[in-house]
Amino acid sequence: MKLSDKQIQRMIKYIFDELKSQSVVTFKTSEEEAKRSAIEAVKQNMADEKALDDEVMKMMDDLERQHQGEFQRFKMFPLLKQRLAKEKGFIL
Repeated sequence: MKLSDKQIQRMIKYIFDELKSQSVVTFKTSEEEAKRSAIEAVKQNMADEKALDDEVMKMMDDLERQHQGEFQRFKMFPLLKQRLAKEKGFIL
């Protein structure tokens, strides 16, 4: 799922506000610095997942060339993505 920068910022703000209201978290740095770090982590995770999707698509293209006519992309995409994510240690 593609999120805009504004959506990511709102999501992080909501999470931080909830954690603060429940006194679950204390910050070792300023709250703004922690938010910036969280936003960058989310953006990096999304970029990593996009790269994983691209790799899965390339694998599916190769498999489709090898097994023409009997290959169902819509079934294979989630299976390949889960397998590749597990191999790379990526949590979906």
